[in-house]
Amino acid sequence: MTEIQDVPLKVKPQVMVVDDNVVNLQIARKALGDIYTIIPVTSGKMALNLLEKSLPALILLDIDMPEMNGFETIRHIKENAETEHIPIIFLTAVSDSGSELEGLRLGAVDYITKPFSVPLLIQRVNLHIELIRQKRDLQNYNDNLMQMVSEKTKTIEELQHAIIHALGDLIECRDGLTGGHVARTQKYMKTMTDGLVMSGHYANEIKDADLSIWVESAQLHDIGKVGISDDILGKPGKLTDEEFTVIKTHPIIGENALKGAMEMTSAKEFLSHAAIVAVSHHEKWDGSGYPYGLKGEEIPLLGRLMAIADVYDALVSERPYKSAFSHEMAVAIIVEESGKHFDPVLVEVFKKHSHHFMNGAPDLENGGH
Repeated sequence: MTEIQDVPLKVKPQVMVVDDNVVNLQIARKALGDIYTIIPVTSGKMALNLLEKSLPALILLDIDMPEMNGFETIRHIKENAETEHIPIIFLTAVSDSGSELEGLRLGAVDYITKPFSVPLLIQRVNLHIELIRQKRDLQNYNDNLMQMVSEKTKTIEELQHAIIHALGDLIECRDGLTGGHVARTQKYMKTMTDGLVMSGHYANEIKDADLSIWVESAQLHDIGKVGISDDILGKPGKLTDEEFTVIKTHPIIGENALKGAMEMTSAKEFLSHAAIVAVSHHEKWDGSGYPYGLKGEEIPLLGRLMAIADVYDALVSERPYKSAFSHEMAVAIIVEESGKHFDPVLVEVFKKHSHHFMNGAPDLENGGH
């Protein structure tokens, strides 16, 4: 958008008057000099030279001048990005309607006939200076409004992030987990998505995806566990078959909860991704997972990524029923499960970047090691 020149209210706006007739320049100075700073110019070339040094608020431009007439002058002014926004009023002979139309076509905002009617000259110039001020005020208002909207949006996003983070913490508390499982799996997801982009695999699936939403949605992968009883979630030993059957309902509980939330808002993108990761992260590549027994690429890519992040963290973390495995052992188990539990393509991505998991899963895009 072309910038509107700021015309200070307490400073006389500059008006350039371009006319080879010195009498007309004197009339303009006498009529307008008390209100505006008049810059008298006797040729189009001189006007263009002065415009390289200073930009007036308004230009009064005579059409009939030697060497460079008003039409040629306005063409140069409108072709220059620095000067194209300056309003130009053409000065024309009384009966020269053709010139008036041509001037308006070339970008003039108005025309004033000669010889001047001083009251009309003052009124026309005042009108267009006021229009400049109003446009400036409107632009400032729009700029301020955009800033306010941007700040409000940022506040809402920060609130959303905080709520999601709090939900993740609550899920961990309900599950009896400590040590930041949610935060770690989110970092692992970031490493996996960065590695996937670098690999070039599944390019069609991720080319239009907002991968930051994929990563953030990982925090809610176990949200369905809020619907599982404390007796089962908090059980220190191995679960019975019946208890494990109950545990296997948590992906559907999470999906249903998130789909219910989607019905309350038009901002569905994040919630839809969270629902996908919640319901699909326990599916297995060979179809032996739950809740739906999906197989291969029937499992959403987001769920296949989350499966690796989730299982890796479960392996290297201590639980009431198991000791923590070493990083090397966890990698070996995941590689062994390639084509069975995990997508073989994603296992290759994991193998290439597994050392980042051991180091806290830094951001590959920022060169983490």
